[in-house]
Amino acid sequence: MLVQQILKSKATEGVFTVKPGSSVADAASVLSNNRIGSVVISATGKSAEGILSERDIVRELGKRGPACMSDKVDDMMTRNLVTCSCGDKADDILEQMTEGRFRHMPVIKEGEMVGLITIGDVVKARLSELSMEKEALEGMIMGH
Repeated sequence: MLVQQILKSKATEGVFTVKPGSSVADAASVLSNNRIGSVVISATGKSAEGILSERDIVRELGKRGPACMSDKVDDMMTRNLVTCSCGDKADDILEQMTEGRFRHMPVIKEGEMVGLITIGDVVKARLSELSMEKEALEGMIMGH
C-alpha cells in the first residue's frame, strides 16, 4: 500500500499547524481541542519547518514545570523532520517510524505538505492489506 492510499482513507484531510513564534500553550490547545498527537510548525500551512508532539511538551513539563508553556514552539519543536512522499510504500514508512521512534510524518508533494500520516494510520492500512490477502488466499484454497 502506498502513502497516497493511506491519505485517502483518513477521516480528516489536511494538517493542523501553528505558526512559528506561537506559544507552546497555543500548540497544546490545538492538540487538545483536536484530539491529536502532534502539530506541524508552518508559516504558510504548506511548509513544514518543524513538528511538536505531545511527548515533546510532556518531556519539558517534567523537566521545567508549567513555565515551559510560555516558550515559543520554535524552541521545543523537532527541526530535522523526516518526511515521505505520496508514492512511498507503507512498509518502508512503518520501518522508518519504528527505527526513528517517532509517530508522525509529514507527506510532501512537489515541495508542499499535503498531509500527515501517523504510525496508527500505517498500521491500520497494513492490517487491512493483510486481511484482504488472507481472504484471497482462503478463497483460493477453498476453490472460490
